[in-house]
Amino acid sequence: MLHPHISFESSQTWLAAELGRDAGADTLPPQAPLSSQERGVRLEIRGLSKRYGKRQVLQHTELVIEPGEFVAIVGRSGCGKSTLLRLVAGLEAATQGSIRLDGQDVSGLREDTRIMFQDSRLLPWRRVIDNVALGLPPGGHAAAADVLAQVGLADRQPDWPARLSGGQRQRVSLARALVHNPRLLLLDEPLGALDALTRIEMHQLIEGLWQRNGFTALLVTHDVQEAVALADRVILIEDGRIALDERVRIARPRERSEPLFGQIEKKILDRVLQQPGEAISPSEPLWPNTPVHGVRWAV
Repeated sequence: MLHPHISFESSQTWLAAELGRDAGADTLPPQAPLSSQERGVRLEIRGLSKRYGKRQVLQHTELVIEPGEFVAIVGRSGCGKSTLLRLVAGLEAATQGSIRLDGQDVSGLREDTRIMFQDSRLLPWRRVIDNVALGLPPGGHAAAADVLAQVGLADRQPDWPARLSGGQRQRVSLARALVHNPRLLLLDEPLGALDALTRIEMHQLIEGLWQRNGFTALLVTHDVQEAVALADRVILIEDGRIALDERVRIARPRERSEPLFGQIEKKILDRVLQQPGEAISPSEPLWPNTPVHGVRWAV
């Protein structure tokens, strides 16, 4: 549901965000350099806490993401990953602390922020082009057609969502987010239901669009390999707090077969699988005799 206290214009703007998004792999056309106004926002989280009744979900979270950074958040189920994303999106209010985008407090939905969910949330009674143009002013179909071409679906504009594969529906969702030229793109496990090959294609497309458009990206995922493949930094949330902030210093495009890729993935996985309060020995992995490379872990 949309936030109950937003204007009609904001409702139109965020209807696309509340209905879903995704991607596939296609060659992107060249684009002129972005102006500073078109680049990503700076996200600053200070002393952020969130409580639902007696349950403390986030505790005194501190995080700064620079403009144009791609940051992934991992952690066990129920650790607060998606809650943090919804707070940044302005879909929920924090119990304590502040969230600022370019120095401005987040107090609700913002025009420059879009969110993509695990399910596509397409309207089944609207054609693909109309789903992407949802919330745009009259004449917005040209922009919708352009962004559909960017995600490789130029020829599917007149189709109904039911005729699309899962990956194609997610690409339509991604197009619906990007048509608004967001400066902050929030990704809440958008690829979790896709098969392995489609996921890799989606990784390539999302990475290419991020590099092309310069927005700040915040990805929540259970898949550590996905996080290492896409992100500049991987954040681990544990018991409502940030327990690890690992920078991924691997050139793009990244090869999963690269030794450093496997080392970073293993380091993060060892920390994720560690029980809270338990010390970990770097010489004794939590899953001995099991090679990290090629194993897709979802936690």
